[in-house]
Amino acid sequence: MRAVLFDFSGTLFRIESAESWLRAVLEAAGVALPGGASPVRLPAGVAEVWRVRDESAELHRAAYTGLSRQVPLPDPALHDALYERHRIPAAWGPYPDALDVLSGLRERGLRVGVVSNIGWDLRPVFREHGLDGYVDAYALSYEHGFQKPDPRLFTVACEALDADPGGTLMVGDDRRADGGAAALGCAVHFVDHLPAAERPDALRTVLDLVE
Repeated sequence: MRAVLFDFSGTLFRIESAESWLRAVLEAAGVALPGGASPVRLPAGVAEVWRVRDESAELHRAAYTGLSRQVPLPDPALHDALYERHRIPAAWGPYPDALDVLSGLRERGLRVGVVSNIGWDLRPVFREHGLDGYVDAYALSYEHGFQKPDPRLFTVACEALDADPGGTLMVGDDRRADGGAAALGCAVHFVDHLPAAERPDALRTVLDLVE
């Protein structure tokens, strides 16, 4: 192997819990955390934009705030505040083994890319957590107008790394989206999308796979 591509959410990083997310925003606004929310279903007006949400920043915001607005909040501005919260580095934490694995790949001379279906710039998250120095290239769906499993996004990453897909490993948690790399000839390895405390060392297998 000459290069390794990683998914972002659920692979290298984990978003904060829903309770933490809500509390951070509502307490900042001086609002008590509400309870008794009804199960959320995907309404017809949101379903189509949700399907392509990661193809642009505008679609991403529209999808998530549109879904949020199905739940009444005491101030309509809180829907936008909730959206903004999930984009800040403090809302994310790397998996316990992420640093060791990324530094291990660097020591082995492999190049690393991040391929993510996302509607905002995640580079500040990597910088805040001290992992940006281990990433050589980012292929973010909203910057290119197409999302995984579209092979074009993996092609963007491989070209940025000057890597042959046949010598590239894609690591992700979504069988459908991340599995799209196989269409280019990349090897694919999956990890489970679990809370960080329940997945302390699943990424370490990557170091064995690139030997």
